Amino acid sequence: MDIRPATTTSELLAAVRLYDAPPRPEWAARFLAAGGHLMLIAYVDGAPAGFVSGIEMLHPDKGTEMCLYELSVDEPFRRRGVGRALTEALAAEARRRGCYGMWVGVDRDNDAALATYRSAGASDDGDFTMLVWEFGGAG
Repeated sequence: MDIRPATTTSELLAAVRLYDAPPRPEWAARFLAAGGHLMLIAYVDGAPAGFVSGIEMLHPDKGTEMCLYELSVDEPFRRRGVGRALTEALAAEARRRGCYGMWVGVDRDNDAALATYRSAGASDDGDFTMLVWEFGGAG
């Protein structure tokens, strides 16, 4: 397995099997151009097997932390350490960038995600409620 940061739109688009919906070239380009956005892709035998995306979050009185935005592993590669390796690689990159910590929101019934993140060193910080605003449309 080879894990490396995506640096081109074509790399992001080639990971199409890993997304919830087909990626759009203009969004992929915008993602890469945005400061603090990062996607690491795991390759097995040259094909994308999984990815983790992270977003640096900066606040004047806290500094920078990494938000693990999404982790995805293609079905044939699950339960083989790909998710843990991607999570650990993102944590290492966050440390390299000077982040004071990293966090991820996980549904309490997502046993696979909880096991993956815990195996990569995460600990439970307690319950919280997430509230959302939905504005409709994509973009």
